[in-house]
Amino acid sequence: MLEILLIDNIGDCMQRHEAKFIKEIVGTISRRLFPMITNVNEDLVGIETRLQDLKSKLKTRSGGVRMVGIWGVGGGGKTTLASTAYMEICYQFEAHCLLENIRDESTKHGLKSLQEKLLSTLLNNRVEPIRSEMEGKSMIKRRLCNKSVLVVLDDVDDLEQLEALAGSNDWFGEGSRIIITTRDGHLLSRKADTIYEVSLLSHDEAIKLFTRHAYRKDRPIEDYERLSLDVVSYAGGLPLALRILGSFLYDKDNDEWMSALAKLKSIPKFKVIDRLKISYDGLEHDEKELFLDIACFLRRWEIDEAMRVLDACSFYPGIGVKVLVQKCLIRLSDGKFDMHDLVEEMAHYIVREKHPNHPEKHSRIWQEKDVVDISIMTAKTLMENNHSTEVLGLGLSEPRLLRDVVANTKNFPDVVANMKTLRWIYWNTYPASSLPANFQPTTLGCLMLRWGRQKQLWQGCKHLPNLKLIDLSHSELLKRTPDLTGLPCLERLILKRCNSLEKIHPSIGNHKRLIYVDMSRCSKLKTFPPIKCMKKLETLNLSYCYKLQKFPDIQTNMDSLVKLVLKETQIDIIPASVDQFCTNLVYFDASYCNNLKRIEADFRLLKSLKLLRIYWGVQSAWDFFDKECCLEVLSLSVKYEDSTLFKNYKESTFFKNLMKHIRLQYFHQDVSLKFPQFPRSLRELYLSFCNLEDGDIPSDLSDLLNLQVLDLSHNNFSRLPSSLSRIPGLKFLNLSSCNLIELPDLPLSIAILKAQYCRSLESLGDLSKYKWLWKVSLWECEKLIDVESVLLHSILEGNALEDCFMSVTLPFRQTNITYFSTSLITLQLPHNWCSDFSGFLFCLDDHYLGDKCAIVIKQEMSMNSQPDHDQQWEEYDNNNHEFYYEHSQVGYVPFASLRHNAGWNSAYSKISFQIAAYAKAKVLLVPRKSKTIDSNEGAKATRGDCLEFWDKEKEDRKTFEIINDSKSSTIKIVWGHIV
Repeated sequence: MLEILLIDNIGDCMQRHEAKFIKEIVGTISRRLFPMITNVNEDLVGIETRLQDLKSKLKTRSGGVRMVGIWGVGGGGKTTLASTAYMEICYQFEAHCLLENIRDESTKHGLKSLQEKLLSTLLNNRVEPIRSEMEGKSMIKRRLCNKSVLVVLDDVDDLEQLEALAGSNDWFGEGSRIIITTRDGHLLSRKADTIYEVSLLSHDEAIKLFTRHAYRKDRPIEDYERLSLDVVSYAGGLPLALRILGSFLYDKDNDEWMSALAKLKSIPKFKVIDRLKISYDGLEHDEKELFLDIACFLRRWEIDEAMRVLDACSFYPGIGVKVLVQKCLIRLSDGKFDMHDLVEEMAHYIVREKHPNHPEKHSRIWQEKDVVDISIMTAKTLMENNHSTEVLGLGLSEPRLLRDVVANTKNFPDVVANMKTLRWIYWNTYPASSLPANFQPTTLGCLMLRWGRQKQLWQGCKHLPNLKLIDLSHSELLKRTPDLTGLPCLERLILKRCNSLEKIHPSIGNHKRLIYVDMSRCSKLKTFPPIKCMKKLETLNLSYCYKLQKFPDIQTNMDSLVKLVLKETQIDIIPASVDQFCTNLVYFDASYCNNLKRIEADFRLLKSLKLLRIYWGVQSAWDFFDKECCLEVLSLSVKYEDSTLFKNYKESTFFKNLMKHIRLQYFHQDVSLKFPQFPRSLRELYLSFCNLEDGDIPSDLSDLLNLQVLDLSHNNFSRLPSSLSRIPGLKFLNLSSCNLIELPDLPLSIAILKAQYCRSLESLGDLSKYKWLWKVSLWECEKLIDVESVLLHSILEGNALEDCFMSVTLPFRQTNITYFSTSLITLQLPHNWCSDFSGFLFCLDDHYLGDKCAIVIKQEMSMNSQPDHDQQWEEYDNNNHEFYYEHSQVGYVPFASLRHNAGWNSAYSKISFQIAAYAKAKVLLVPRKSKTIDSNEGAKATRGDCLEFWDKEKEDRKTFEIINDSKSSTIKIVWGHIV
């Protein structure tokens, strides 16, 4: 080969530098050897896609020097990926070096030894011994600054290692690339130009890797399929675990497999745990404690709630949680704490390893069987051994099971009273009527007894100097709150849904440290004690306390109070003490207070008020604000969806007479309502159930430049002012249950239009000009005829957001429907489906218009499932008018929203859809508007446009929620089409 190259290029050799010519020869030979490397890569499951992603970040064809970090959990394939990339691209550089196991090597031999090894390899020559790390840094920079090199620094766990081996980009010559693998993302944020997070294996990839090691085949053998799936589920896509478990189970029979799996659930495989434990061992003491609490108790908790618990335990979690994320021990997913299953098992193992058969000696107790074991121990045994239990968590998974356990261990509350080192108690369905008299854990920071049977927390006064949080939510039998005098550090008191609660101890009104009090839905509570010294209180929630008759008596300045909620109470007066003592109030909700007769407070004095919800029928209601205030959300309505007063009588004669009476009483029999000038700062305005008729809606709404949400539902108007179209930033418009005949021109910014139950609506107009419109609801608009095809075409073709969702609820038409409990549809896809099409169009028919629809997508059908409908792919066709008469809900899910899920693979040619509780389900492919856009580039191109995608109709949920299940390689779409 070399001889041929020399002959072919002999002419050019005369004209070019010899060294450069030799470099080209070496490069050509390396490229011809590349297929040999590729064949090796085929044995590395899932490596190709990850390798291409890494190469795109390395940008080897561009100039400059780049440091690229590879970050991920231990055993996740970082080293494999880095070394594979190294083998494939090393020929492109003048010199290359792979330094493995830097964490161990630096501990054993020091950083000077690694510096010598780096220089010797890259210079292809033995260097003199380096006398100091500083000298080594200087030599690396001096000798390599003009040399194009490829360096892999594997398993870096300390910033000093990076500083010593690759302190800066200018240490290396033009075109150099430095690859760093680590479990600590914080290191990379300081040095790397870009970071590549290694994804765990998908379900199919995991099956393939496991079976290669367990059977030396690519697919499970007969009779072992279900056992293989169990092992793969246990490993959770972690390559290290799959290799170790596969090799361990090789040549074992069925019974041995079952025995090994049962053992793994109680005693994890040590080789896996030891590798994962490296990250844990590198933590500080408080970080270790924080991690164990999250792993044993707080996995899948909402982050905000979990952080409050950890803060109550004095962990200062703000910094610690960030460290745990950077170390790949936990992750923040969909607003919750989460982690790999094996990392969770590692934490359980750490807690139990010193005393596996003595749960009374464990620092954390969370398993029901341990509760039973401890309960039957003698008091002497407990006194001698239990000096270390810090956290007790019972009922975290199955409260009903816990009730059965506790029923047979009635002395356990007394056992808990003797655990003097407890800092957190989480006990669902606490069985006793109160805590024992000797309950006095002075280190306790958090007490959570939800769904308990206690009638009172304790008798008398307890001295618990470190207690910061009490949560007794859903304690149906609780009648009174305890004396809080002995709890000087208490910050949060949560008693929501305590339906028997009648008496609040007056000590609460004198508590100086309370920040948050929630007594919502305490339906028997009639009074709240006078507030005399609650200067730090920020939130007071007494909503849905239906018998609460008097506004809390505020007798002192409450400058910290920002949120006051009295929704659906029986208060009759809002006193002047609100504007006198609560001057920094931001959020005030007194909506649905139907007994409210007088407002003495002057809301104009509340200069920080941003949200005001109040019963609109009160006299002088229009004097609450001026147009220069900072109010952002204003509700003067009683919403049909929530109101107990109007919910059952909306269509009744009683309701209509009541609305007429209110109007006559409070508006002096005016024929039309005269609104004041609304505050210019408004973002949301709710005027539903205001009995508005034609001409009542003010024309100067277009002056509200910040308005995004306008709710005019449940009113009597048949037309809207033309000025409505000039509200420049309006995103959401609700016209439901009105007498509207024709839809007016809308603002060009509109994103969501709700007009269900507009039974007089006859015309929609042209919706194609609203390029941000993606959600429309026209349910029960019975006079709209033949609009389905036009409507869908207008939104699909007119919408600028090709890679964002769409949800349309069409006017319902009665059809002959046969319902399935679940429809399973398998779609055969064309070869080029991911590039030529932009997403799936789901067409459903729900006669009763359910709130949500669940769609489970799997790109390879399970082994024994048979579809109800197996259909060839079908393209959305705007000319097929008849088809849309059969479907009431149509939803568009773009590929861009699915692409980053582990269960998504554009190489598949078959996809199954499991659609629950809907009949006549159909799935179509929507052609991409520009088929020349690469799928990845298309996602980038529309990312800026997606900033305009507005889905804030509900604060607590989205219209489409994408849930990834990495274990089963499925994607679940929860479509709230009517929210």
